[in-house]
Amino acid sequence: MKTIRISDSAHEKLTQLLGDLIAQTKTLQTYTDAIENLLTNHIILPAELLAEVENFIREAIRFLLKWESEEYKYIEIPKQKYDKLNQAIKDMNMPYHNAAEFIEDQIDKALQKIREIP
Repeated sequence: MKTIRISDSAHEKLTQLLGDLIAQTKTLQTYTDAIENLLTNHIILPAELLAEVENFIREAIRFLLKWESEEYKYIEIPKQKYDKLNQAIKDMNMPYHNAAEFIEDQIDKALQKIREIP
């Protein structure tokens, strides 16, 4: 076993972690156990990647909350078809930025026609 010198703050954090691990597992553990647990159950990410992951999680939660709110109805369109429609809109110089705008406009036009029927 190797001995390493650690700062007081690192000692304090390890002691706290050790206490947390003992509380979670209800078994006594050593600093070695705590460090092994950290190394096997935790990962260290670069700050930029961590920020991306956190942003992705926030966006996923927002999407799921919208989905569950029943204010929106989501349909599935195969990505290949959606991408082809995006390209067709661009190639035909249509007045839409993307397939989503085109689809929404088509729905609006259909609903308008229905309202006009006597």
